[in-house]
Amino acid sequence: MTVLDNAVYVDGRRHAEPPTLEVTYELLRDQQGMGWIGLYRPDPGEVRSVAAEFAIHELAVEDTIAAHQRAKLERYGDVLFTVLRPARYVEADERVEFGELHVFTGDDFVVTVRHAESPDLARVRRRLESQPALLRLGPEAVLYAILDQVVDEYLPVVEGLENDIDEIEDQVFAGDPSVSRRIYELFREVIEFQRATRPLLRMLTDLAAGFEKYGVDDELRRYLRDVHDHAIPIVERADGFRVLLQNILTVNATLVGQRQNEETQQLTATSLAQNEEVKRISAWAAILFAPTLVGTVYGMNFEVMPELDWTYGYPMAIGLMLLMGVALYAAFTRRGWL
Repeated sequence: MTVLDNAVYVDGRRHAEPPTLEVTYELLRDQQGMGWIGLYRPDPGEVRSVAAEFAIHELAVEDTIAAHQRAKLERYGDVLFTVLRPARYVEADERVEFGELHVFTGDDFVVTVRHAESPDLARVRRRLESQPALLRLGPEAVLYAILDQVVDEYLPVVEGLENDIDEIEDQVFAGDPSVSRRIYELFREVIEFQRATRPLLRMLTDLAAGFEKYGVDDELRRYLRDVHDHAIPIVERADGFRVLLQNILTVNATLVGQRQNEETQQLTATSLAQNEEVKRISAWAAILFAPTLVGTVYGMNFEVMPELDWTYGYPMAIGLMLLMGVALYAAFTRRGWL
């Protein structure tokens, strides 16, 4: 179902709910009133039908069919084409979900084309229908109410991003190794949020610049200024989030470098300690090897061997073993191995 709501308003009140778009077109041709058609992910045929009826420029039609447009405000003759990038914070996944809303406003019609779940345009309708005096002001009142709803829905996103940044700061100083990935993911969300919110200020300023030319009611002028005032702190906070995340990235990189240096120092100290142990073991092995060598030679029991029949042959062998061991011990001690 692509047509979510289709109504004709007369004097600020819902006058008819046509069953098809064609009936809406006929009613608007036959009487004074305003049509408000709400579409949700329509097929190209529906978009072109609306465009043909209300003389919407082909370039705006192509943008709507293709979607994935940046936030912008463009005027094609008597038709104002507005692209908004609403957003909502998904608490369960701790992420920001971005949508896209196209709004066409003319002298006696409003067409909204929504490509995502947000914003809640049903809420906008209920609000305006409860204020006939405001709805009586025409399509501009609907556009400004939609702008106000989009800006209001940005507030939970700002709060959600702020909570995520607080959690990331705790992770950074706790040394969580997975925090780098989360920082980059959040950084991308903040950049996308900036792309959605920053153009709003220029768009609202451009609308205000056309007040006199298009004879916008004073009440709508105040309404627009209120939306502009609400949008400013949101844009400023989004800019602040980006700067804060850049600082967090720098701090995290510094802390990671410090931890790596500490680990390297620990490994170096461990390696040096192991080298000292190897030296000691090697020194004692050499000391013990000397008497073993002499004893092994004299233990071969050859009949012809120097000093074999000598009375002092055995004491000499023992003395040689001791002498070699003492000499090696002294040499290793002097070199610091023992």
